[in-house]
Amino acid sequence: MANPILNQNNFNSQERVYEGGMMTVNGTIQITAFIGIILVVAAAVVWGKYMAGYTDFATMLTGGGAIIGFILALIISFTRNKYLVPVYAACEGCVLGGISAVMETEFPGIVTQAVAGTFAALFAMLILYRYRIIQATDKFRSVIFITTLSIAVIYLVDLVSRLIFHLHVPLINSSSPAGILVSVVIVAIAALNLILDFDFIEKGEQMMLPKDYEWYGAFGLMVTLVWLYLEILRLLSKINRK
Repeated sequence: MANPILNQNNFNSQERVYEGGMMTVNGTIQITAFIGIILVVAAAVVWGKYMAGYTDFATMLTGGGAIIGFILALIISFTRNKYLVPVYAACEGCVLGGISAVMETEFPGIVTQAVAGTFAALFAMLILYRYRIIQATDKFRSVIFITTLSIAVIYLVDLVSRLIFHLHVPLINSSSPAGILVSVVIVAIAALNLILDFDFIEKGEQMMLPKDYEWYGAFGLMVTLVWLYLEILRLLSKINRK
């Protein structure tokens, strides 16, 4: 897979099982729904704290969630520890709750639009994948992998330059037409990563991977959806600033 989180190259034939249960699409969907509920509950808690005036506490939960969530994402990616996935979901919920509350205060209604946009992209990509309008070919994987990695590098450079030199990469946060176009492209790349997630989940069932891989598939899907939501939120904030 081109998705750095879900990489088929990490799997070998010895991990295929015939006893003790196998990975299924339905099982992955159920786990995705479960950790999705955890994320929403955590987000609602932080959102409520922020709206109630406990901004310092909400900010602490948001920052802590971002740091711990990033560390957990790295650990899960390399160890595929299923027990850490719900904790990761809770951390991401804290991050989304805090960021969403701040954005909603500045631009009323933006969170509803971002949520709707995320689900619209999810179902659109699912339809495109289901009817093989977009197929996860090797070339497609390579292109998405390179562009996704490039975006990650740009964001890292932007973060480091802000912290050290108090400068930022042009267009990343700009609300100019060019800045909006950049965000549109990034949203498109994030959405196309869903195709890779769907492909991994389907191929995992076909390869008869162990049932624990359902947690790994759900984790990868959540990573993409969280990224997609944040990029849509960023895009809408740029549009609202014009």
